[in-house]
Amino acid sequence: METIQEEQLVSVRSLRKLFPVNAGLIRKATQFIHAVDDVSFDIGHGDSLGLVGESGCGKTTTGRVIARLEDPTEGHVNLNDEGTSIDIAEIDKKGMKDFRSKVQMIFQDPFESLNPRRTVYDTIAEPLVVQGIGTLREREERVAGLLEKVGLIPPELFLFRYPHELSGGQRQRVAIARALVVDPTFVVADEPTSMLDVSIRISIMDLMLKLAEELDVSYLYITHDLAVARYMCNRIAVMYLGKIVEMGPTEEILASPLHPYTRALLSAVPVPDPSYTRPDVEIEGGISKAINPPSECRFLERCPFATEQCRTNPHPELVDAGGGHMVACYNAGEFGD
Repeated sequence: METIQEEQLVSVRSLRKLFPVNAGLIRKATQFIHAVDDVSFDIGHGDSLGLVGESGCGKTTTGRVIARLEDPTEGHVNLNDEGTSIDIAEIDKKGMKDFRSKVQMIFQDPFESLNPRRTVYDTIAEPLVVQGIGTLREREERVAGLLEKVGLIPPELFLFRYPHELSGGQRQRVAIARALVVDPTFVVADEPTSMLDVSIRISIMDLMLKLAEELDVSYLYITHDLAVARYMCNRIAVMYLGKIVEMGPTEEILASPLHPYTRALLSAVPVPDPSYTRPDVEIEGGISKAINPPSECRFLERCPFATEQCRTNPHPELVDAGGGHMVACYNAGEFGD
């Protein structure tokens, strides 16, 4: 395992999550969905990493494992905070309470993630109750103050409303407040704006950026939209079928993508200029199956630049192409524009 750098808030090393698909009561599974397969990355204090890829690539599963909503099959996720380092895979039931005060998750659908029978106050205050934080009066003040921070003002109008009485944007603001009420140091945000109207997405993203700076929170921001990742994150990791194929500074990756899959994603981003013609990036076939994938490059079947080296060697490792720009491709940068 790689050495964990102390200045990193979250250090993920060789993370794997497999889901059995043919297990029975007395039959041992022989086929597995490789949702997350040998993934490693770091997120520093005050940092934001965008995990980008198409549906089914393993983004959400990665976030759920880091938030310990799923148990990892293999690997390590270390949270380094307040001078201590804990591996979340080894946290017992007793240690989970403290872990939940440091790591929270914002879900994609703000309606499904809120209990329809709980008021806004009950929803946001519940983590405080579980953690045993404050008196009733202190909790009320804290919830009201946080509602103001997330833009639900005056808070008195929202405290005792139910989710069905709120708009989609208001529900997501409540979900953000719930995640931040216990002052976590790290938040996994799973496409928090994808279910919202386009007109209010930017206000939610600006809110999250503002709160990250004010409250010193680091994000793993999961999205399929490169434009959103560019707006929200200073680094991007591109994921394909359970593997990270490219990672580095946001502007560097968008300006000079080295992996053919990243180039394909960029070719799908609309450009608000009718005179601009983006060069086509040819990728072949459809998405490969994640069930017991072959050891070769996951992108092999779709890659128009595959060589004999790609066909006869295991999936390439992430290597530094310079300046922290990592890529997993035997022919990185050799294909033309």
